[in-house]
Amino acid sequence: MKMPASIRSRSGALRVAAICGALAVLGASPARAGIALSKVIVDMPADAPPRDDIEVSNDTQERQYVVAEPALIRAPGTPQEARVDSSDPAVTGLLVTPQKMVLEPGERKLVRVALIAPRGSDERVYRLAIKPVAGSLSAEQTALKVFIGYDVLVIARPAAVTGKVTATRSGGAITFHNGSNTSVEMSDGRQCDANRKGCQSLPATRLYAGADWKVPIKYATPVQYKVQTGKASRNEAF
Repeated sequence: MKMPASIRSRSGALRVAAICGALAVLGASPARAGIALSKVIVDMPADAPPRDDIEVSNDTQERQYVVAEPALIRAPGTPQEARVDSSDPAVTGLLVTPQKMVLEPGERKLVRVALIAPRGSDERVYRLAIKPVAGSLSAEQTALKVFIGYDVLVIARPAAVTGKVTATRSGGAITFHNGSNTSVEMSDGRQCDANRKGCQSLPATRLYAGADWKVPIKYATPVQYKVQTGKASRNEAF
């Protein structure tokens, strides 16, 4: 009996999806079906062309059938977050070509992502699932085939950036609110005591526009973070 399952994990801005199909028989041998990407984050600022390319390579010894499935992410990072899966650029505002390809062993091809809707006052966030799909499975014995793909983050920055990140404190924690119209990366977080000793590193995250992020802290002293928007970064105290 064929039993499909899916597993998702996230590391920073990257999500890696593993989709497994198996014959549940003792002694099944695994067969890996994987691809590699040149980038997993596509960040398109207002002063750059509204398009970019992702190189997809087949690092296995088998032919790979690959699909690229775009989705618009509404209200990312908030309780109202919703994923709208659609290959129609009229729905998402994002054109992805090609959406299907065949890669021979060692072959490389490009997937182009392009904005077709004008940039608005708010950032648009997309996910692009690039993954191999099932072809033929040949083996002398019952096999387990694992497909490994990627959920690429695509960011369409607004025409002009407004607003900023603010913070409030309560009950041994600091809560950041992104009051701007674009996402920021918050990293290199650090807090020290009043004597600048006992310093502690704080976690990092991508904070989307309109989203909140709560971080436990130990002291009443300022919290330092590097706040990055695209290629521009600055150090801030909260």
